[in-house]
Amino acid sequence: MLCLDDADVRRLLRLDALFEALRRALVEFSAGRAVQPLRLAIEMPRSGGLFLAKPALTQEALATKLVAVVPGNAARGLPTTLATVVLMDPDTGRTLAVMDGTWLTALRTAAVSAIAADALAARDAQVVALLGSGALARTHATALRAVRPVREIRIWSRDPANVARCAAEVGGVAAASAEQAVRGADIVCTVTNATRPVLAGAWLKPGAFVAAVGAPRPAWRELDDAAMANVVVADSRESALKESGDVILSGASVYAELGEILGGHRPAPEPGRTVVFKSLGLAVEDAAAARLVYEAALAERGAPAR
Repeated sequence: MLCLDDADVRRLLRLDALFEALRRALVEFSAGRAVQPLRLAIEMPRSGGLFLAKPALTQEALATKLVAVVPGNAARGLPTTLATVVLMDPDTGRTLAVMDGTWLTALRTAAVSAIAADALAARDAQVVALLGSGALARTHATALRAVRPVREIRIWSRDPANVARCAAEVGGVAAASAEQAVRGADIVCTVTNATRPVLAGAWLKPGAFVAAVGAPRPAWRELDDAAMANVVVADSRESALKESGDVILSGASVYAELGEILGGHRPAPEPGRTVVFKSLGLAVEDAAAARLVYEAALAERGAPAR
């Protein structure tokens, strides 16, 4: 059994390989060729946080990710999302690896948003707005630059100091308000810990693409009703209808799963339509990313894949 820490995962997980693996995982999930129950969620009242357990079985992996989302961790100098992934052999159940899942989560989340943008955003999209200035903002900047000719990244959050740091790290500019960041942007990513809307639909440019990544609970929201009145695509229709406050509280309907569009089973929305991609974060994505890390670790050691 391999034990891989954060530094190992950062070294071994490559974005180009991750794109390919995640596209395949999304298609397999929507085609019903993977088993993924709804995640277990436990509120953490002392910290105001949330614990999640996310199992999945695919053709290549059996994996479970354990996640703690604690907004107050930022003040402690810790990531607000901490995770551990247990990877097992899908045939024998033998544990293959236990790995830190914090960077894995941040990178695969951004990679899925970029895959969705590649499928649903305008080909010439150049201006990106990031609402949120934490780890996910940083990975989204990297992933989106891999799929679109990004020339400007605007960043806003409620912490001006963190916005300044994030802007310096990703080559972006600080916005004075969420509205200032969003107006005229081709791609908007909401990567916050908000429980009330931070994005108003009235600010969105017609034909914009929105990756709504936060608000993973039925009573939490990042987008208002006007934003959710646009075409909604989800990573998982079931998860969106049962776990996403943005979808549940707005009464929005889900046009398609991203995997259905990638697999050619549903057409992409017509060009020029504003599209909201509601990302809940799938366990099959974690399983695919963990398998990549494991195989890279074996290759590094000169051992054959198992």
